[in-house]
This record gives sequence, C-alpha cells and structure tokens, in this order.
Amino acid sequence: MCGIIGYIGNNAVEDILLSGLKSLEYRGYDSAGIALNDNQGIDVFRAKGKLVNLKNVLNTQNLKNKHFSQGIGHIRWATHGEATIENAHPHTSNDGNLVLVHNGIIENYQSLREELTQQGFHFFSQTDTEAVVHLIDREYKKTLSLESAVINAIALLKGAFALCIMHHNEPDKIIAVRKNAPLILGLGCNENFIASDIPALIGKTQNIIYLDDNELAIVEKDAVVIKDFKGNILHKNIEKINLAQDDISKQGYKHFMLKEIHEQPRIIRSMITANMSTPFEPIHFNGINVEDLVQNVDKIEIIACGTSLHAAMIAKNIFEELCKIPVIIDAASEYIYKSHLTDAKTLSIGISQSGETADTITALKQARTHQAKILAITNRIDSTIVRCADFVFPLNAGIEVSVAATKSYSAQLAALYLLALAVAERQKCADIIKLTKIKQELFSIPNKMEEIFYSCNHIKQCAQKYSKYHSFIYIARGINSASAFEGALKLKEISYINANAYLAGELKHGPIALLDSQLPVFAILSPDGKIYDKIISNCEEVKARCAPLIALTTSDSFYKKDLFDDVLTIPSVSELLSPLLFTLPLQLFAYYFADCLNMEIDQPRNLAKSVTVE
Repeated sequence: MCGIIGYIGNNAVEDILLSGLKSLEYRGYDSAGIALNDNQGIDVFRAKGKLVNLKNVLNTQNLKNKHFSQGIGHIRWATHGEATIENAHPHTSNDGNLVLVHNGIIENYQSLREELTQQGFHFFSQTDTEAVVHLIDREYKKTLSLESAVINAIALLKGAFALCIMHHNEPDKIIAVRKNAPLILGLGCNENFIASDIPALIGKTQNIIYLDDNELAIVEKDAVVIKDFKGNILHKNIEKINLAQDDISKQGYKHFMLKEIHEQPRIIRSMITANMSTPFEPIHFNGINVEDLVQNVDKIEIIACGTSLHAAMIAKNIFEELCKIPVIIDAASEYIYKSHLTDAKTLSIGISQSGETADTITALKQARTHQAKILAITNRIDSTIVRCADFVFPLNAGIEVSVAATKSYSAQLAALYLLALAVAERQKCADIIKLTKIKQELFSIPNKMEEIFYSCNHIKQCAQKYSKYHSFIYIARGINSASAFEGALKLKEISYINANAYLAGELKHGPIALLDSQLPVFAILSPDGKIYDKIISNCEEVKARCAPLIALTTSDSFYKKDLFDDVLTIPSVSELLSPLLFTLPLQLFAYYFADCLNMEIDQPRNLAKSVTVE
C-alpha cells in the first residue's frame, strides 16, 4: 500500500523525490520521508501525516549548500505500528550508514527482531521494516558488499516486499528489490529512477522496466543491472510510458473524484465500440477467445475486494440470467482461507482496479493450483494480476487518482456485461433477439450517462440537504442490491458517515429497529414492475417509522410521490442494465455530501488506492 521512490543522477534529488511522492500519495498518507546522499553522508527527514508536513520540515533545513547525488523516499500507509515519526520511513541502521524504504509485509519480522536484538541491534520503531534494515546491516558487516548483503538478507525474509536501499560506503548505487510488491525502473540520460507506480515517473522519463518477482536491480547514474535472487544477470525489455502529465491532473475540476465521475460516459462508449461494431454483430475481444474461455466450464467464481466485489455481485445476476451458468462470489480475503469447489471446469475471474490487490492475486494463484482457468479484469495491464492470468480484459479507464473508485467501477461493469453477452452468443443460451435488444440498449448507455449530468444541481441540493445527518441506510432489491452496497460504501469512504446497505426485503427482519426521524433511507427502485411494487411496499414500511426517504428511480417509473421526501431520477433503462446508470447519481450524491462537509475527498483517512498487503 505504501509508495516508494528512488533517484540517482545530477538533477535536484529532493525535488524529484517530492514530486514522485506527490504522485504516489494515493497509496498512503500516514507519514512521509526521504533520505538524501551527498557522498559525505546520508541525511534522513521524516514527518507524520501528509506529504505537505514533510515539505514543511525540509523548508526548515539548510540544504542549499549540499549537492545530493541520490535519494530514496516513502509515503506510508500504516500496517505495523501507529502513524508516528518513529514508524515513518526511511529506516536506518544503528550506525546511520544504511537506509531503506519498504512497501509490503514482512511476515517473520518478529522472530527476526528477537534474533537481531539478541545480537546487539537496537530497535526504535514498531515496524516490520526495521528488522530488514538491521538484517541487511548485519550481512553487510560480514561481506562489505551491499549487493551481497541484500541477497543474503532477502533469502531470510518471508512475505511481500519492494525495497530501495542505499549505503554510505557505496554512494554510487541504489539497490531495488521486488517480491510480491510492485516496482518499476525509469531510465534516463545520466539519471535513473525507481518507483512503486507509473504516475511517479510521468514527465520524468518515457522508458521503463518492470521488475518481476524475485528480481533485484543495481541502479547507478548511467547503468542498471538486473539480477535474480541468486545473482544471475537478467535481460529485460524496455517499455514506453504512454501517459502524459494531463492524465494525472484535475483539468479544472475541484477534485479528482469529480473529474473521474465525469469521464465515465467516454470510457464506457470507448469500451463498447472497441468490442462491438454494431449491436447486430457478434462481440469480439482483442486477446480473448470466448470459445476457449468457456470451453468445458460449468461454473464461474468471481473473486474481488471492495468496490470490485460489488461489480462481481452484479455480474452474478448478469451471467446467471444470460448464460445460465452458476456463479459464486467470493471476497478474496475469505477465498484464501476457506474450502472451495474450484476445479478444472471452473472459470475464476479476478477483478482488481490496480491489478496489485494482494488478496485477489493470492486467491487467483490458489485457483490455478486447482486447474481453474483464470481471467483477470484490471485497469492496469502492467500489473501483477496479469501475470497470474490465462486471459486478460484491460479496462483502459486511465489512471484513477482518487482513492474512492468511480470510473473503474463502471468500466468493470461494462466489461462484465460485454463478457456475459459474448458468452451467451457463443453458447446460444439466450434468444438472439433478446441479446440484440440488450446490445442496442447498451449502445445508448453513454448518452444516458451524460443526461444524468444535466441534473447534477438537483443531486447536489439533495446531498446538501441531508449532510446534517450522521447515519444512512441504503436499500434495494434484485440486481441493484449491489448498487445499494456500492452507494453506501462511497458515502462512508469519503464522508465517514455510518452508511449501511440492506436488501430491502430484509429490512423488516432486524434493521428496521434502527429507523427514526434521524436516519434517512436511500431507496433504489429498479424499473421492473414486480420488484418495483415490492420495494414500494418496503418504502411504506420505512415511512411509517418517520424516517426521511429518498428515491432513486427512472424518469418513467410510476411512484407514489407523496411517499418520498426527495426523488432523484435517471433516464429510462431496463432493469438488467440499470446498475450502469444508477451508479452515477450514487457517486455524485456521495461526492457532494462529502464536499459540503469539507472532507478531503481524494484522500480519505485510513484508506489507500492500491491494497498490496493481505
């Protein structure tokens, strides 16, 4: 979850590190720190909280007379130990000569800590990372070679780690290490970079190398040598960054979240037209042979976390409705530790925006051991999850900076709709006229999304009206039950409101006890007649308990207007495709609610964009 950056070269080291950390701040903001080497010694600067606090620390230092040649930096999402300066990275050896930053989890740090303490090493933090510093320092004192010390030390580590390491006695190099945590090298002219993710390198270099698991790099100003953990030299492909600075700018929007919400129609339109020329032609995917994907498959399991798990819940409805294939949904964090029926006739679909979600990657690796076919749906084609998969569906939604997922969620939904339709076409398990009608309507979804933005002011006024409340309930039935869960998640993520979602029919089996005049209920009314009548009945139960009631429904739906305190509408849409439209007003409501409370919307507390630890 943390972000790391490294630089060696002739330019302003501290400015490059701070710029890189700013682009990685979505990965954590519990503390920040940098270590700078001027060939005379290593200076370490750390601060609790966001990056701006580190900048304030640096402003108090007299660094103008120093000429730094290299440095490493870190932005922290706390795992082991509280968010304090003592626990902030970089961590140093007791003599101050060795310094490193770390992303990941060291599973055996406690036993290492005890062993190293007995050997005379002193610990000053609660982190797992400090054990790595002293372990490498111990090995360095034996070998007097940083490379050898790192190779010897990482052989004793269990867990996931990306590391950047410097030593005072070897000021011409930084060593970078990857195992089960992302790390990228950026190649320049008389300068080289190391980073957790591409945003930190945009505008600095076009040429990159992706480190794979169990690889290390010796990074010098004018050379990069990559080796495996046994010390064998590897030859890696150089790739290009196809992104510009505008891709990580707000482009006039107040927050990245609002910008990314407004990007959704364009992303969905692009995805649909890229895979379906007209509604009357079969769907074709670049890189996915649908026949191979579902050959001999008799069940599907979808594995995901957070927002991606809500997309999976909707996909279950789609695949079972159109393809007549049973679908099991599993939170990746639970899949890892439970018995399951995965076998060679299972299609395991892993969904991850970042492609680095540790739980999902571990779960897919487990599924592979049971001979399942693996399909990865991700927004990052360069990510670890791609290397675990037989088939990959790239979302191509662009970099999502805001921690709360919006455009990636809609892109995941669109991808799952297209996959289900393609499977239904190939398997001939649904009437072709029905499928064509769905595809025709799918083509209209981006335009209808744009129509929703015309009513932004109404949504904003509604959100401002209800921003005085401290708890919320979301209810829905059928396919949009997942939309309720996602709407509640968005509200709690960025406004810290206690928002919970329930199946509307289950409300009277317990949660109804919570209802009173201080607990608003947000009801999502699917346009289908049978379900619609049932949820209207549930809404009447809510109103009888004096709870404020908001309806989100379609513009052509019949509703008892006097039953609701406020009504938000979307354009007319079938129930099957309605989650694609319902998600926008739910996102906008959460956004405007949080903005009214002056919350830090793009960087909500305790959260990080890429959850790279289990």
